[in-house]
Amino acid sequence: MARRIRARWAIASWLFVLSAVAFLDRTNLSIAGLQISKEYVLSNQQLGWMASAFLTAYAVFQVPAGWISAKFGPRRVLTAGVLWWGVVTALTALLPPSVSHAAMILIALRFALGVGESVAYPAANQFVMRWFPVEERGLVNGLIFAGVGAGSGLTPPVLTWFILHHGWRSAFWFSAVVGFAVGAVWWWMARDCPEAHPWVLPPELSVIRGPGSPVTTMEKSTPLSPSHAVPWKLILGRSDLLAMMGAYFGFLYVAWIYFSWFFIYMAQVRGFNMKTSARYTMLPFLSMTLFCLLGGKLNDVLTRKYGVRAGRCGLASGASFLTAIFLLLGSQTHSPQLAGIILAVGAGALYLSQSSYWAAAIDIAGPSSGVFSSIVNMGGQIGGAVTASLTPWIGERFGWTTSFTTAAAFAVLSACLWLMVHPECPLGSESLRSGEGDEVVSRGHTAPQEVG
Repeated sequence: MARRIRARWAIASWLFVLSAVAFLDRTNLSIAGLQISKEYVLSNQQLGWMASAFLTAYAVFQVPAGWISAKFGPRRVLTAGVLWWGVVTALTALLPPSVSHAAMILIALRFALGVGESVAYPAANQFVMRWFPVEERGLVNGLIFAGVGAGSGLTPPVLTWFILHHGWRSAFWFSAVVGFAVGAVWWWMARDCPEAHPWVLPPELSVIRGPGSPVTTMEKSTPLSPSHAVPWKLILGRSDLLAMMGAYFGFLYVAWIYFSWFFIYMAQVRGFNMKTSARYTMLPFLSMTLFCLLGGKLNDVLTRKYGVRAGRCGLASGASFLTAIFLLLGSQTHSPQLAGIILAVGAGALYLSQSSYWAAAIDIAGPSSGVFSSIVNMGGQIGGAVTASLTPWIGERFGWTTSFTTAAAFAVLSACLWLMVHPECPLGSESLRSGEGDEVVSRGHTAPQEVG
C-alpha cells in the first residue's frame, strides 16, 4: 500500500498526528487548570505564569532547535523531542498533592516541556524542505498545522472525560502514553531524505527533486556536514525577517488566547458548566483544522496563478484582517452561544494564514529554512508568552472585551507587516523593495550554503 500511495504525503500525514500530540501536551493545562488550581491552591495569574514558562522556553530554544534539526535531521530530532514531551508530562502527573512550592515546580515542568517541544516545527519544516517541491508546500504546511486544531479540538472532550472519571492526573498519563506511541511510529516511518526511504520510487523522487526545489541532490547520510554552515549574515540581514517575526507575534498572541484561556473564558465569563465549556471549546479548534487545510490549498493555488508573494503574503494579510473583525464581533455579542460560534470562526480565519509563515520561510531560506523558520517562530512564541500572562491581567482589570480588542489590534498589526515580506526574493539573490516607489535594492548575490 505504501508503494501505491505517495510516500511523502503518507509521512507528512504522520506529522499531522505529531502536531496534534504536541498541542495535546501543551493545552492539557488549560483543561485541567481548574482542578490543578484547586488542589495546589493556585490563582489564574499563577496558571498564566505556567503557560508563560512553557512559551518562554519554547521561544528561547527555537534557534538551537532549528540548528539541531538541520544538523541531525528531522527523524532523530522529532523522535527525541516526542519522548521528552512524554517524560515531562508523566512527571507532572507524579507530583504529589502535599508537595511544597507546587507552583514553582509546575512552572519548572512547563518550562522543560517548552524546551522539548521547541524542536517540533523547525524539524517539520526541515522535512518539508527536503521532501516537497515548492508548489506543494502550502498544502503540506496546512496539513501539518491542521494538527494544531485537531489536537487542541480533541483535547477538551477527551481530557474532560478522563478528569471527570479518573481525576486530572489520568489526563496527563493519557497524554504521555499517546506521545510515546506516536514517537515510536514516527521513528519507524520517517527518513531524513527521500533518497534514503524504501517507499520512494523514481517517479516520486523526480517530482520532489524537479524544478523549483532548492535541493537538487542529497546524500543518504543525514547529519549536517561540518563543511556546511548556516548563512547567518544573509539570514539576519533580511529586513523582512523582522516583519515576519512581528507578524507571527501577532498571530500567536491571538492563537494563545484560544489555547490558554478560551475554556476558562467560556466557563467563568460566559457561564457554561464544564461539559458545555468543553463542547464550545472544541469549536475554535475544529475551525482551525478546516481553515488551515483550506488556507494551505489556497496558498498553493494563488502561488501558481499569481506568484509566491500573492499566495503567501496576500492570503496571510487578508486572513489577519478577517480575524480582527471576528474577534471584535464575538467578544461584544451578548448571547454566549453565538459569541462562541463567532469567536470560533475568528480562530479559523486566523489559521487561513498559518501555512504562509512556514512556506514563505522555505521560499526565502531554502536549505536554511529550519533555522530561518525557527527565528520567525521565536518571535511568535514571545507573543504567546505575553498572551498567557497579559490576557488574564487585562481581563481582571478592564474586562474580557478589552482582552479580545487587544488581540484584534495585534491581528491588524500582523496584516500590515505581511505587506513588507518578499518570499519571491530568496537568500543571496534577493532584491527587496526599498519602500520608496519601485526602486529595487540589491542585497547580495552569493548563493547560500546548504544546511542539510
